Order: sequence, then C-alpha cells, then structure tokens
Amino acid sequence: MGRIKVLPGSVADQIAAGEVIERPASVVKELVENALDAGATDIVVELEDGGRTLVRVSDDGSGMDRDDASLSLDRHATSKITSTAELVGVASYGFRGEALPAIASVSLFEMETATSDGSKDSEGTRVVVKGGQVEAVETTARSRGTTISVKRLFYNTPARRKFLRSQRAETRACVQSVTVLALARLDVNFKLLSDERVLIDAPRVSGIADRVASLFSRKVAEQLVPVDYATGPISVRGFVQRPAEARASGRKAYLFVNGRPFKDPFLIKAAENGYRATIPAGVRPTLFLSLGVSGDRVDVNVHPAKLEVRFRDRFLVEKAVEEGVRQALRPSHAAAVVVDRDGEAARAEWSVNSSTAGPGAFEQGYPRRSADLPGLDLFGETTSRLPGARFLQVFSTYIVFESPEGVTIVDQHAAHERVLYERTMHELEQGTSGSQRLLLPLTIDLEQTELDAVEHHKELLSAVGFEVEEFGGRSVVVHAVPNPHPRFDARRCFEELVADLGHGRLAGLNRLERFAATYACKAAVKAGQELEQEEMHTLLNRLFVCELPPHDVHGRPTMVQLPKDELERRFGRS
Repeated sequence: MGRIKVLPGSVADQIAAGEVIERPASVVKELVENALDAGATDIVVELEDGGRTLVRVSDDGSGMDRDDASLSLDRHATSKITSTAELVGVASYGFRGEALPAIASVSLFEMETATSDGSKDSEGTRVVVKGGQVEAVETTARSRGTTISVKRLFYNTPARRKFLRSQRAETRACVQSVTVLALARLDVNFKLLSDERVLIDAPRVSGIADRVASLFSRKVAEQLVPVDYATGPISVRGFVQRPAEARASGRKAYLFVNGRPFKDPFLIKAAENGYRATIPAGVRPTLFLSLGVSGDRVDVNVHPAKLEVRFRDRFLVEKAVEEGVRQALRPSHAAAVVVDRDGEAARAEWSVNSSTAGPGAFEQGYPRRSADLPGLDLFGETTSRLPGARFLQVFSTYIVFESPEGVTIVDQHAAHERVLYERTMHELEQGTSGSQRLLLPLTIDLEQTELDAVEHHKELLSAVGFEVEEFGGRSVVVHAVPNPHPRFDARRCFEELVADLGHGRLAGLNRLERFAATYACKAAVKAGQELEQEEMHTLLNRLFVCELPPHDVHGRPTMVQLPKDELERRFGRS
C-alpha cells in the first residue's frame, strides 16, 4: 500500500506541457489559435531570440473578465465545449483547456486582457504566473482583447530547454506556425516580428491567391491552378501547382479539414498520385488543399497538439484528393502561361463569407472561362470539331493558333507524346492494338541488357504492335511494327525503346505506365518535322480530348498560352 500516489498539480502541468508545448512555435500556435477562437481580426506575434527569450501574442478578440482570466489557467478549463457530445465536429481550434496552464507551468507568464469596448483606458485584468504559480492578479488599463507574454520558456526544465535548436531554426518554426493559420483565416490580419524585424505582414484578403502572394510570393501564386471537386460527403478545394512548375525541392504542402490545419503524409501522397504521368519521379508539387467533411466523419481529438486527425472513411478521402487533383490538371487553363503580369490565369479565389467567418468558412469561386476547345474521339473516328481553324507551324516544332483566351502555342512532340501515352494505356488495359507487318523484316543487333529487356517486356512490346523474335546471338528480327504517324521511324523507335527499358529509365511509374510513357516518347512526332494543316488539325483535336491535355509525361507542358489581355497591354490597348 502507499506505492500509488496522485501527482502534484505542478508536475501534472509540466507533463502536459511536454505533450502540448515542444518549442516556441508550439506556444505561438496555441496562443494564435486562442486569439482566433476569441474572434480576433488583428493578431500580432512578437519574438525575441527565436521565442526562447520572449513570445508575445496580442489580439483584439473578445477578451476575458477577471474571473475567466484566472480560471483559464486551470487545467481543462475551457469555453469551447461543455460535454463529450461536443467533441464530435468541434469547430474551434482549441478545446482541451490545456494550453495556457501548460505554457504557464514552464515559463514566466503574463496575461493582460479586457472585455470592454470603450476607450484605451478601459479596465482590464493582469495575471502574472511564474512556473505555474500565480503571483499576482491585478487591475490594469487596456483596450478590448488579450496580450500574453511568455518569457524564458522552459527556464525551470533545463533538460527540455537544451533541446531547443538555434535561433534561426526556432524562428523559422514560429513563422511556419503563423503561416499555416494565416492560410486558414483570410479574414484576419497577421503580423509577426522577430527581434523587431517584420517577417510576416499579411493583411486580410478576399482570396487565397493574395494570401499566398503575401506569405510567399506572387510568383508562387501565379503557378497555381484551382481544385474544386466533390464526391458524396467529401469536398476537396484549393490550389495545386502546374506540373511544369513543380520541382524536386522547395515545395509547400498545406492541408486543412473543415478549416483546421493538419498533417497527413498519406493525403500528400494521394495528391501526388493525382499528378501521375505528368511529372517525373522525385518531383514534389506545391499543394494548398482544403477538405470538407461532415463533423461525424472526422475526429480532431487524436493528438495533444491537434496536428493530426482521423477519418472514418480514409480510403474515400484519399481517392477524393487524388481525383480532385487529377481533375484540376485537365482543363486548358492548367497549361503554362507565357506572360502573366498579375497572375490572373492562376487567381481563382477562396473568398471569405463574412457572415460565417471562421474555421471552414471559405466559399470558393472561380473566374468564368470560355469552353475548352472540343476535339475528336481519341480512339475512334468522328468529324472535325474545329471547322475553318488555321494553324501556323513555327520552327518546324510549334503549332500556333487562336484560342478563346488568347494565343496558344503547342509543342508538337509533347502534344503527340500525351496523345500516344493515353492511347497506349487504353490499348494495354483493353488488350487491343494495331500494327502493320513489314514486307522486309528488320534485323537489329542489341546489347545483352537490351536482349534481356526484350525478353522481359515481350508481351508489352507485342501489345503496342512490335512482333519480335530472336535471330541468334545478340540479334532479333522485327516482323511487325506500330504505325502511329506517317513519319514513324520504326527501327529508331524500337532501338531507343529497348535501350530505355534495358537501363531501367523512367522509374517511379508502374510497369504499364512506364512502358507506355517510354513508347510514347520514342514514337511521337519529333521537333523539326514539318506537318501539313490536316496533320496539325488532327493532332490538336486528339490532344484536346485527352484526360490531361496540358501536360506531357515528363513534367513539361504540351502548350503555353499568351492571354489576350497581355497582348492588348503590350500593344497599348488596355
């Protein structure tokens, strides 16, 4: 008996602090979330020494009276929920009632707050806490809102303090915490100062593109295309980066569910799957995605710092994210833009509904565009849907024509590559293909790795039209070949295709996709080949009925657009 004891409150608070407060950025996150829950429209964060010496968060929210200010420092004291039933679909950012007592237990804590809407000399409350012990509760003069100062974080737990990183690293983490919440709440002014230097100045905006521009750069905002997808009870909205702009490093990935930021590497992977066959392996596109899910289908109470959530139907959510991204990359406005001074081609907006501003209060509206160019059935025969259209081939490589939004320039090789890739995938999945037998078979010498590739991929080679048999030694005989266009060089295509397969290139896609992408690249019309009007006409018709016409399989655009507005600006007509 007597071995089990109830921990003192101060010890329990420090244990809670270890779960909720890991570093200065955790303090910033919790205090800014409390400010948002209090209805703040202006939030200022001040840091000294990366937040190790000081974190101060000031807001113009509802504030607290003296009794509530004192009670807020008790564990599990909260204004956000009153029963377990309210944990389902909870709309506020903070609801556990652990943040303030946890922060106060490991710092020199000071809070000034007032509820009065009167003058600057209105009466408020000042609470001073040292290491979890309240030292003073007194009257002070201040305007409506709350200011919390957290000094010398972890001063009484040196083991935790020594794990803090450099000033630069801690500052960067604090900036990230504010950035995420600024992306979630467009109706709030955010400012962050580090050692009196302004690092974030994000005034309230009506659209996410403007917030992205203020937090990152206008260039990043211009690279985005809108996502607007819904299936059953799940909606996916936001913006994703054009495949042509995506890089292997420097990507930004932000997820929100019902207005709440969270982290989920599996959903990021699902979004990347939506880019399948538009970017090469290793490329990481930038993502800003907001999920709408009914409250009873998502549990936000699974992580002490509310960084993770649990979905009831995870598979459906992942499929919705993948298809939402895939769908966003299909329209012609997902193509690259030649010149776009103000980013208009990428600036579909999340606009704030001011009557319900708060978590999940985004209404997404997109600028109206002319219908995309119609085209022919990719796998069948039909009449032309571009009557009278005229195309100009320049440098024997690019096709130029007038589109509803301006001037479109198409790379003939990239465009044909996309057409052949999707046609080949269709044939491989359906088990159908076309080929022509050669009057004089081709005898081709190969390296040993290439011979192994022919043997390993014999069924796939046959599926696209190559009929191959061994001839002895390191030679093979090709009796039949595909016929994707009149200028097709069967020998060159076969040799390059087998060389790529033999050296394991284009890794990262599944076996069928890798093969189809390799074949499409080798079989497509080449740059420098002159095309007739009818050939250009047919190619473009077939391109515009592809699933993803603006992108080839390597992450390059098939087309770029010169908006009419930009032309008029250049010639002084606007």
